[in-house]
Amino acid sequence: MVIDTYVLLLYATIWTIFYWFLSQYIAQLSRDKWVEYVRSEDSDDVLVEALQAVVNEIEDRMHDKLEQFQSSFFGSVGAMTKKAKELDPMNNVRKAAKDGDWMSLMVEYAANKAGLGALVGQQSSNTDEKGGVTSQKQPLNTDYLTDYLNK
Repeated sequence: MVIDTYVLLLYATIWTIFYWFLSQYIAQLSRDKWVEYVRSEDSDDVLVEALQAVVNEIEDRMHDKLEQFQSSFFGSVGAMTKKAKELDPMNNVRKAAKDGDWMSLMVEYAANKAGLGALVGQQSSNTDEKGGVTSQKQPLNTDYLTDYLNK
């Protein structure tokens, strides 16, 4: 039996068209069945079980991100609180009162009332090479205070 070339091309074209329609029909049936299954109550447990690994991964990542945020946030809040405490003009008054240095206490109080507390606070800290506070008291520079009071 001999098949002519045109007949062979005709058969190939018919089978290609048939296969294309058949595959489209099967794909459409498959989509319809999948949508019907997903909308049914039977699929809820299966989908939750299948997606549990994804949910766990998301929870782990969110927990890690939250920990990173907390450490950076509270670290920056702690640093800002420390700086704010250093800028408090009453710190030097408290230190002078604690040390019993009445002259420094009066000068700090007068400087705070005059609005110069921050300037006095910047000059009063003295540290050694290792970062510890030295025990020597430095004389308080009151030239700016005298100039201010003489105006």
